[in-house]
Amino acid sequence: MSIQLALATDADHRGIHTDDVHFAATLAGLGVRATPCVWNDPDVDWSRYDAVLIRTVWDYFKHHSQFLHWLDRLDALGVPTINGSRLLRWNSDKRYLAQLETLGIATIPTRFVTHAELGAALAATEGREMVVKPSVSGGAWRTVRGTVGDPAFAQAARELPPGDYLLQPFVPAVVEQGEWSLLFFGGRFSHAVVKRPARGDYRVQNEHGGRTEAAEPEAATLAAARQVLATCASLGLGEAVYARVDGVVADGRFLLMELELIEPSLFLADRPDAAERFAHLVAARLAPLCRTNAPRTMEGT
Repeated sequence: MSIQLALATDADHRGIHTDDVHFAATLAGLGVRATPCVWNDPDVDWSRYDAVLIRTVWDYFKHHSQFLHWLDRLDALGVPTINGSRLLRWNSDKRYLAQLETLGIATIPTRFVTHAELGAALAATEGREMVVKPSVSGGAWRTVRGTVGDPAFAQAARELPPGDYLLQPFVPAVVEQGEWSLLFFGGRFSHAVVKRPARGDYRVQNEHGGRTEAAEPEAATLAAARQVLATCASLGLGEAVYARVDGVVADGRFLLMELELIEPSLFLADRPDAAERFAHLVAARLAPLCRTNAPRTMEGT
């Protein structure tokens, strides 16, 4: 009898994403049936599934409270998630960056403020090029960039809705050199890409015209990414079965921009070897569910 695995998606990505086609096919060959399910569809019976793998829930940050409630519901049903729900909750708010920084991880200098504090916080950086984004966000959602003192930037910041925000200096290396994404499965490095923005833009996401190319990180960059994962592991929130470490090399040092543990693109479409590694890892984590009367928890989480 095969393991029933739900692939959590969103309403705009209801099927198996192109990036995951070979991954899902490999799972099938390993006795794991992967079924795409929209995470906030009230008609989905999650109790039918042995586990839920978080994949293209690319709107969770727009419905953050509902997303956290959904995780609570899965926990109550005894349906494990990959990654684990504690890790997902922690990673869903970018305040985790402040915690990692206190533990020695080099990050882009970040200040967290409420919307009411945003004006004063920006005024303290007069003349600097800054980026403002929600502490719960993704895909450059509600992100604004500009020079402090520019009336257009001030207006854009004022028009942001109430909420918590992070304020960061703009790092030119994102445009000049690109943003690194290093992929890890089960804590082991798999592959990497560099994401570059379109000319005249700073956003590296495909939907904003960015492009992605395979790349091999230098030893120092890979070591820095491994340190990020080791520091995260030290928090005792469970295993990162998959992880994407995003950052930029500035002045010869890797600076963490995001630790993506919820719904990152894994760039598997052009890497069947990586898709197979990931599938074998997931199948191994699910293997205890094949045992007679096994509890619905997974080893390694």
